[in-house]
Amino acid sequence: MAPPLIQLKDISLTFGGTPLLKGVELTVSQGDRLCLIGRNGSGKSTLLKIVAGLVDNDNGSRFVQPGATVQYLPQEPDFSGFATTLAYVEAGMHDGDNHYQAQYLLEQLGLTGQENPENLSGGEARRTALARVLAPEPDILLLDEPTNHLDLTTIEWLESELASRRCALVLISHDRRFLTNLSRSTAWLDRGQIRQIDRGFGAFEEWRDEVLAEEERDQHKLDRKIVNEEHWLRHGVSGRRKRNVKRLAGLHELRAQRRDYRGAQGNATLAAAEAEKSGKLIFEAKNISRTYGDRKIVEDFSIRVQRGDRIGVVGPNGAGKTTMINMLTGNEPPDSGTVRFGANIEMATLDQHRESLNPKTTLAEALTGGRGDHVMVNGQLKHVVGYMKDFLFSQEQMRTPLEVLSGGERGRLMLARALAKPSNVLVLDEPTNDLDLETLDVLEEMLSEYQGTVILISHDRDFLDRVVTSVIVPDGNGKWTEYAGGYTDMLAQRGADLKREAKVVVAEAKSSGASTAAKPASKRKMNFKEKHALETLPKTMANLQSEIAKQQRHLDDPNLYAKDRKKFDTASAALSKAQKELADAEEQWLELEMLREEIENA
Repeated sequence: MAPPLIQLKDISLTFGGTPLLKGVELTVSQGDRLCLIGRNGSGKSTLLKIVAGLVDNDNGSRFVQPGATVQYLPQEPDFSGFATTLAYVEAGMHDGDNHYQAQYLLEQLGLTGQENPENLSGGEARRTALARVLAPEPDILLLDEPTNHLDLTTIEWLESELASRRCALVLISHDRRFLTNLSRSTAWLDRGQIRQIDRGFGAFEEWRDEVLAEEERDQHKLDRKIVNEEHWLRHGVSGRRKRNVKRLAGLHELRAQRRDYRGAQGNATLAAAEAEKSGKLIFEAKNISRTYGDRKIVEDFSIRVQRGDRIGVVGPNGAGKTTMINMLTGNEPPDSGTVRFGANIEMATLDQHRESLNPKTTLAEALTGGRGDHVMVNGQLKHVVGYMKDFLFSQEQMRTPLEVLSGGERGRLMLARALAKPSNVLVLDEPTNDLDLETLDVLEEMLSEYQGTVILISHDRDFLDRVVTSVIVPDGNGKWTEYAGGYTDMLAQRGADLKREAKVVVAEAKSSGASTAAKPASKRKMNFKEKHALETLPKTMANLQSEIAKQQRHLDDPNLYAKDRKKFDTASAALSKAQKELADAEEQWLELEMLREEIENA
């Protein structure tokens, strides 16, 4: 068994008198693909920072194998002091690293490297931070919510990139599909302790439910045992004092177990306040178009949405998803075409721009609008504390300013605000951002029971598959197509995913205001990585040939096997390894040389 790259033993940490971590054990070895799962506020991010060596624990030990390199992706990277995104990425590299990787990864992620970090959007900041941790090719990658703010095409690129790497991987994410595709083992952080299984996320939820059910049975048995012992204490005490004292002590111990037991956190109670039923037709768009400058956002698109439909809008960032929804819901007029609305439409909207709320506002004020201590839900007044508890907020958080809430708490707050308004049409822009898996389950259940119509933007493939009845997708140059079913159904109908075409759409988004008239295809160029490989491969091949000759000289000794079996085995293995690497290098060099000639002759 390979020695661990990182090992935590008996880690404990307490914040504000409440134990966050208690006796946590975690081991990460070479090639591990571990997902770290837990409720919002369970301490996942803090534990990952301890693994990265950024937070000191109260008790326990942390071991890192000497020479092992670790890269940590935080949820909120710090860009201060860097003039460009390339400078930020290169600052995370060391002298021995391949600095061509920095520019290559930024280009793969849709960035030039010359962006000012102060002006980055949430998605651009996340992509820049990813380039920084991927560029050095570390032994261990620690990723905290790597898919946040990423569009579907970038998530799928990242998934493929991580799958191809040999490094150990520890992931925190609420993206089920991402976790299922990448993880091979699961660590569940629950009530301060770690439980672990050697299976990926696909097996986690069934296993978790079994663990919680068994725990509930054990607590039921404990309650019955306490009742029986208390009955004995009242009615069955005999004259044997020594035995009675021991049994009474046992009862005290059972009561202490019951008192100290921390039950699993409950689920949020999500329910949309529903207005009167709308007409059968929600809206009908005919040949709508919209342009910004010379750039076509939507061109000649038509759709008919009826009561009960669940429409998902997907595509790369900048493709025009929000513009599409704004036109369909009447918030923006199309440049041409018509949108006709049905009768009795009551719309509630969840906006992804949570920063629009004043960070100094308290949680209660955000829910009540600053008017008293009650919220209007379904036409009835409900005390704000009771409504807060439906969304897993405690009474003590009533006066908490929004600036100290976690991402998951802000997500639940925005849902609480949107769902309080009576509606028969829900418009949700990225509703799954920062929500934990349990709250996602409840949100999916609520949407399935909602009697009205749902229109949503999401980059969560699993959520789309579970919720929507059709998907609207951009095809480039303003063209959009509606497909029946969820995200996976859309891929099957297209016969191709979004990745190849996404770069075209992103390029259009970047060139807002520039002419999009048909142009001849730009000449293919070798990227940084290809150029660097073509320059360095000859030297690599020469070194490998020298290594092969060296090991072959050892093996030419006919008596080596008898004299030194260990040296014979070592030389044989080194020879095989060098021969394979030489064959791979020669094949790669030949492909690149042919590519270079093809480009020069084009």
